[in-house]
Amino acid sequence: MRLGVAADHGGFALKQKLAAALAVDGHEIVDFGAAELDPDDDYPDFVAPLARAVAAGEVERGIVACGSGVGACVAANKVAGVRAALITDPYSARQGVEDDDMNVICLGGRVLGPELALELARTFLAARYRRRPRYERRLAKVRQLEETTP
Repeated sequence: MRLGVAADHGGFALKQKLAAALAVDGHEIVDFGAAELDPDDDYPDFVAPLARAVAAGEVERGIVACGSGVGACVAANKVAGVRAALITDPYSARQGVEDDDMNVICLGGRVLGPELALELARTFLAARYRRRPRYERRLAKVRQLEETTP
């Protein structure tokens, strides 16, 4: 899978570890930064380009990280077509894709260990959206929100 990764200083070390492990798994990694650890960087500068790439279909899915994962999630969800969630457990990593067509997973570099984060990322990447009428109906309502909310 062509996969985008992005992180600020709070998620930088986690992003590096995940990108290396997922590349070994056979994924094509597109790194949106940060390219180096800079304690003064800002998560929107890296998350927004990744989110736009997901929305445009340039990458299939995205993994973003900041210190808690919250700020990265807020920024990613500002881009129409992105369905991002802060994930801390394997059930949500799978169910978020299967039922909600989640296309960006948000992780906290200061709150998750690298082993759990890798398990969550692999679960997210292995999951597939289940096109059921109730899920399609709900996603249509989400798209309508994106179109009508200023």
